[in-house]
Amino acid sequence: MTSERRSESGAVSAVREGDELDWAKIGRWLRDTVPELTGPLSVLQFPHGRANLTYLLEIGGTQVVLRRPPFGKLPPGAHDMRREHRVLSRLWRAYDRAPRAYAFTDDHSIAGADCFVMEYRTGEVIREDLPASMRDYDDLGRRLMFALTDAMADLHLVDPGECDLEELGKPEGFVARQVSGWARRWELAAPDGADPLMVAVGERLAKTQPETQTHGIVHNDLKIDNCQFDAADPDRVKSVFDWDMATLGDPLVDLGTLLHYTPNTDDPELIQGGVRYPKELTLPTQAEVAERYAQRTGADTSQITWYLAFARWKTATVYQQLANRSLRGESKDARNAELGDTVSVLARSADTLLDGLT
Repeated sequence: MTSERRSESGAVSAVREGDELDWAKIGRWLRDTVPELTGPLSVLQFPHGRANLTYLLEIGGTQVVLRRPPFGKLPPGAHDMRREHRVLSRLWRAYDRAPRAYAFTDDHSIAGADCFVMEYRTGEVIREDLPASMRDYDDLGRRLMFALTDAMADLHLVDPGECDLEELGKPEGFVARQVSGWARRWELAAPDGADPLMVAVGERLAKTQPETQTHGIVHNDLKIDNCQFDAADPDRVKSVFDWDMATLGDPLVDLGTLLHYTPNTDDPELIQGGVRYPKELTLPTQAEVAERYAQRTGADTSQITWYLAFARWKTATVYQQLANRSLRGESKDARNAELGDTVSVLARSADTLLDGLT
């Protein structure tokens, strides 16, 4: 086990066993691609992510972040570093919470997979333990979640044409493709004896999907630990990370994801799976988050229950995929092995939510 230390942007540690790369090759590539980076290379790892591998590189006193997919067999369309680089090399022009990407390579002799390097930002990431720098604020849970809601709303209000991202995806038919695509991913991920409710929920989602009101840039995994805060300003998200699934589509898919990761007090504990909040935080309700978003964007959120059900079902599939990687020995992250235990809980929750559709 490696020991962690605090950086200005959260915990970093020595590179986890099994996650090592050829740092000499990476250093040469960086110096050739970004000439202003000179000097010796040192490497640490951001260990909290469960999928993509993220490293803090320092070259001659300059810090940058390198991202690449996890090792092993990957689900179709997942962990798309080319897409993430494309988004982050352009989105920063119109959305200042997006770090700027500097360089990308698809030469797998360098890092074993597609990878890219982006700007390193300082700040606090909220996980199970509240950073000491933010412990003295009143009503912090509500402030942080409303700041995240505002950051999401502001993203959805960005005109993709302002930052040359109008060709990022095909927004027409986005929701239907999401449902069918994640149904196929479940077929590939489902273990022997899998809960049949996952297939049934997918069929119900396909039959009940609401009409899309508008299209915009969709992050597709927006949650509190994919964000960074300035300790001096808990009312505004400083940075948003993990853009490898970003596309153009129905923004309410993002809101459904955020509501899934905003647990109501009567939600089963296992609903949260991979996201934990500091125990001292009191969060707003899902209804309050949806209302805040509607006020900021003017969106009609009356059908948001469907999007929440979709988020629960999709997350169940993601957790099974991560558990499978651990069981195949492709991941050294022991946390992932237990994620499969949440699948049935998430499926039942999604099924119950669909029962309440009007």
